[in-house]
Amino acid sequence: MEWLMVVVASVFEVGWVIGLKYAATTGEWALTTVAIIVSFGLLIRAGQRLPVGTVYAVFVGLGTAGTVTMDILIFGEPLRLSVLLFLALLLAGIFGLKAATSTEEVEKEGN
Repeated sequence: MEWLMVVVASVFEVGWVIGLKYAATTGEWALTTVAIIVSFGLLIRAGQRLPVGTVYAVFVGLGTAGTVTMDILIFGEPLRLSVLLFLALLLAGIFGLKAATSTEEVEKEGN
């Protein structure tokens, strides 16, 4: 359940990062603020039960990958092979870090 919170926090991170660049109205700024609060609230909750370093790395990595993806899909950023390569490398590092964090370590830190 905590890892799901990290993933959802990353989705909200993508929202507030885009909001910081494109928000122009009071309503858009309000949504950006809500996204920041939800994102960091979920991150903090997940960090209370999981290894903080791993949680933060996964959060930032997924947020970065999501933001780059939205730039390409929604905002027309050109798709370059180098971007895809480094994104794949980033995601491989995230999944590797997550896999390297054993459940015993998580249970020990949770107690």
